[in-house]
Amino acid sequence: MLGNTATSRPCYCAGRRNHPQWIERAGRQTRFAVAEYWRIPVERIRTMQDFSRRGLLKATAAAGAGAVAVPGITAVEAPLASAAGNGHGGSKCAPAQLTGRVVRPGDASYTDDRIDYDQLFSHYPLVIVFAQETQDVVNALTWARQHNVALRVRSGRHALEGWSNIDNGIVIDVSQLKSVHIDTDARIATVGAGLTQLEAVTTLAKQDLAVTTGSEGSVGLVGATVGGGLGPLNRWLGMACDSLIGTEVVVPSGRDCAEVIHADLKDHSDLLWALRGAGNGNFGIVTQLTYKVHPLKRIAYVQATWDGLTDLHGIFDAWQRTVPFADNRLGSEVEIHKSQILLFAWLAEGTAAEARKMLAPILSIGTPDVKVQVGNWGPIFAGAQVPRSQEPANVKFFSQFAKELFPKKAIDVIGYYMRNAPTEDSNYFVDAFGGAIKKEPRGGTAFVHRDAIFYGEIGAAWGTPSTTPGVCDPLTSTCQAWTAEFSQAMRSFVDGAYVNVPNIGMQEWETAYWGRRHFERLREIKTKYDPHNVFQYEQSIPPATSSRERR
Repeated sequence: MLGNTATSRPCYCAGRRNHPQWIERAGRQTRFAVAEYWRIPVERIRTMQDFSRRGLLKATAAAGAGAVAVPGITAVEAPLASAAGNGHGGSKCAPAQLTGRVVRPGDASYTDDRIDYDQLFSHYPLVIVFAQETQDVVNALTWARQHNVALRVRSGRHALEGWSNIDNGIVIDVSQLKSVHIDTDARIATVGAGLTQLEAVTTLAKQDLAVTTGSEGSVGLVGATVGGGLGPLNRWLGMACDSLIGTEVVVPSGRDCAEVIHADLKDHSDLLWALRGAGNGNFGIVTQLTYKVHPLKRIAYVQATWDGLTDLHGIFDAWQRTVPFADNRLGSEVEIHKSQILLFAWLAEGTAAEARKMLAPILSIGTPDVKVQVGNWGPIFAGAQVPRSQEPANVKFFSQFAKELFPKKAIDVIGYYMRNAPTEDSNYFVDAFGGAIKKEPRGGTAFVHRDAIFYGEIGAAWGTPSTTPGVCDPLTSTCQAWTAEFSQAMRSFVDGAYVNVPNIGMQEWETAYWGRRHFERLREIKTKYDPHNVFQYEQSIPPATSSRERR
């Protein structure tokens, strides 16, 4: 079957969370080539030598003589049309070649290149293609279809159930597509799908511009946006997907081809609607995103810390009654840990005095340690990041939305489970909604949770990152059980779930992520752009007439 997936295999005996190099000015436009010092130096690889794995030989045999030369697969940069069919008809393509930075088992970088952020999952792909340009993505998708090899799409490596990686398949990685073009006059930014949230925030901030992103800098911008995208600026600017006005996408075409299409409010507007909240890796491979960006010269950042959980009820209740109904410029998150409570708040174009005044009902409870910083959004965002070496290796989350204020009983449940959390890194996290989130952008979005008061997330975190993920950790079963029990205890107080933080054990995940009406529309769009269900994983959107239903 095309796009057949392998099941993720967590180790259950051990368990699982820019800088401009040059600037060219032309009129009022600014072009950035983002310095890629964080990347492995790229060498254009034109051959894949000695694919000895039996799986590849078996998979490629069906492609016919001449499709693959063994040993050695010559990778040529064919014109775009050579890998594109005529729409979704029945035309066949010429045999595709893999291009870009191609990594296979046995290569020196294979271990580093296959490891993802959440080390609860460990996959061994047949080949990883790091695209250097859109054509590489076209070639890789065509190659996967022609050889009947399962595929996954990867950007920031933060897929929290390991679904952006796969055993014995091809991983098409867009993390090195880091172009940035900013039109400061029109306030439009077009960026490569490889940018992280940190790179996007800092690059835009140099021009006093911003879009909504999450608070973790290493997360891929494309994955966060396509799933909705919530974070510090969402009450002011809406969800990240609300600012998305265009995309470049590589989609299946014909019997075994791929083609590039552009989706915006005029062309393929249905696909743009879907890519505003459906989740990544469902319809095609996004290679470029265009945003309407917003002016932001300064931000007031507040961080408050309370020792212990004695004041939990007062803090949480004051927060949920204050921030979701405050000035739209105010965004805020609360993290409840085993031995402390953290408040983060951001006031766009605000002062320290204004921020303290808005947060007074919360800050007046107990004796918090309060710090306030005012300045450009880029340095403030960058300064709040935690190095990967200091983060836990394994994470397990459960997402939920609150549409009503939590009663005392719900806060008591949070307190009970947090006092009994398996590690200090584990937490219950909430992000304030309301404000601009309530209003959809022109063209609408697949993101459906606009009536929520806040987003909630249960998160267990444990272990130390290593180059040998999947090694059994004795805390795994404890952490996974804690997350499952905590989520069940909160069930009567919450509604829905967030596709970017998938709930693997949820039965009716389709309606939890998108609601029934949106889900049915997403299936119709899937049928149009990926009728053969090439892009599939455990909770992917199926076509309207899936093989499951035909059986």
